[in-house]
Amino acid sequence: MFVEGFKVESPNVEYTENEIHSYYNYETTELVHEPRNGTYQWIVKPKTAKYEFKTDTRVPKLGVMLVGWGGNNGSTLTAAVIANRVSISWATKDKIQRANYFGSLTQASSIRIGSYNGEEIFAPFKSLLPMVNPDDILFGGWDINDMNLADSMARAKVLDIDLQKQLRPYMEHMVPLPGIYDPDFIAANQDSRANHIIKGTKKQQVEQVIRDIREFKETNKVDKLVVLWTGNTERYSNVLVGLNDTIDNLLAALERNEPEISPSTLYALACVLENVPFINGSPQNTFVPGLIDLAIKRNSLIGGDDFKSGQTKMKSVLVDFLVGAGIKPTSIVSYNHLGNNDGMNLSAPQTFRSKEISKSNVVDDMVASNGILYEPGEHPDHVVVIKYVPYVGDSKRAMDEYTSEIFMGGKNTIVMHNTCEDSLLAAPIILDLVLLAELSTRIQLKAEGEDKLHSFHPVSAILSYLTKAPLVPPGTPVVNALSKQRAMLENILRACVGLAPENNMILEYK
Repeated sequence: MFVEGFKVESPNVEYTENEIHSYYNYETTELVHEPRNGTYQWIVKPKTAKYEFKTDTRVPKLGVMLVGWGGNNGSTLTAAVIANRVSISWATKDKIQRANYFGSLTQASSIRIGSYNGEEIFAPFKSLLPMVNPDDILFGGWDINDMNLADSMARAKVLDIDLQKQLRPYMEHMVPLPGIYDPDFIAANQDSRANHIIKGTKKQQVEQVIRDIREFKETNKVDKLVVLWTGNTERYSNVLVGLNDTIDNLLAALERNEPEISPSTLYALACVLENVPFINGSPQNTFVPGLIDLAIKRNSLIGGDDFKSGQTKMKSVLVDFLVGAGIKPTSIVSYNHLGNNDGMNLSAPQTFRSKEISKSNVVDDMVASNGILYEPGEHPDHVVVIKYVPYVGDSKRAMDEYTSEIFMGGKNTIVMHNTCEDSLLAAPIILDLVLLAELSTRIQLKAEGEDKLHSFHPVSAILSYLTKAPLVPPGTPVVNALSKQRAMLENILRACVGLAPENNMILEYK
C-alpha cells in the first residue's frame, strides 16, 4: 500500500510550528585491538550514542544557479521544471506524455514506513522531511556561450520536438550570464563556443561571480541559493605546496593570478566566500586542499564530485553484489561512446583523464571490504574507455564486461549493454543534489555531551549516493556501494523524525 504522507507519534519526537525535534539512539560498534590470552585480538563492543536532531520545517524560496546553464543538462533540467510547473503534455510517437520527475530519488522514489494488517506501507521519499517543491525553483546561471535557453534546448536535441515548441515561449528570455573561460583547462574543441566570457584576472572573475550571486538573490528575492557546476569536465589541477595546499596559499595564488587555479575552483571559492552551497557535478578536482579547508573554516557546504547517472551506478550495484556474494571480480572493462558536447570535450586526453579517475575508483571500497577474495594491494584490472561518436548525440552507449573467479577455479563473465539518454539521467540527479543540499542546511544535531546543536560537516557526505567520486570529510571512509549510500541518506532523514533505520529483519512476523 502507498500513502502520501505520515506523522510520527513518539515520546522521542516533538513537532512545533517551525521545527521537528527528535532524540535518537545511534547503535554502532567500537573495535579495539588489545592483548587477550597472550596474543592480540580484535574485540567488537556494541555502542549506543544518543543524538538530538532539530530540523527547520520552513521551506525557503530557492534559487539555483548552474555553471554551464546553457549546456544539455542545464537546459534540460530548466525545461523539465517548467514543464512540470505548468503541467505540459505532449505527443510522442507512442502516446500522450505528461511531465514528471522520474529518475529523481527525492521526487519519484518511496520508503517503507511499516506494515498494517500484514501489508507493507510505503510513502514518498520526499515525505520524510519538508522539502522544496521543484516546481518552485528559480533558475539562473552562467555559460561561456550566449545562446538563450530555448535555443540551447534545441541545440541539445534531448527533448521531443512537440515539447520544445510548447516550452520555447517560457525559455526564450532566459540568457545565461557570461562565464569564466580558461582554454588551458578544457578541450581546444570548445573554443568556438566561448563568446560570452568574464574578463579580467582570476581575482576579478571571482569578484564578478560574487556580484552575480548577490544580484540574482536580490532580483529574484530568494531566501536561499545553491550553485552547481554542470559545465564541461576540466583537466585535473596540479596540487602544489605553496599554490593551493592551504587557505592562505590559495588566496595568495589568487592575488598573484596563478594560471593553475581552474574556473571551477574560482566558482567554488566565490560560493564559499558568500556562504552559498556549491556542488561539483564533474570529475575534476575542483576542491583543492586549500578550498576544502576554507569551506570547513567558514562552515560553507560543498559537495561532489561527478554525477552518478548510468554506467557507474550499475557498476556500484553489480560489483557490490558480486563481492558480497563471495565472487571475485578480476577484470572490469567499460567502453562508452557519447555524441553530445560532453563527449566532444572528453575526447581530449587531459579532460578524459579526469573522468577516468572518477569512474575507476568506484569499486575500491567494495574490494577492500573482502580480505578473503583479495590479497592486500590486490585489485581487479579496471579499464575505462570513452569515445566521441557524434551520431549518437545525447543517447550514450555503455558496454561493460565483468569477469570473475568463481568456485574451484571457474570463471564467470557478465556482459552488459546500457543505452541511456545522458541528460535525462543527469537532470534529476542535479535536482536531487540541490534539494538535499538545501535540506541539509536546515538540519542541526548534537551528540550526547556536546554543548550545543551544530550543522552537518560542511563537506557533505550525505550527497554520496548521487556522485561517482564522493567528497567526504577528512578522515571519513569513502563508500561507493549504492545500497549503503542510499541507506545512509534515508536513515539520517529517518533519524530526524525519530524513526529507526530500516533493517529488513521483520522479526514481528517470525
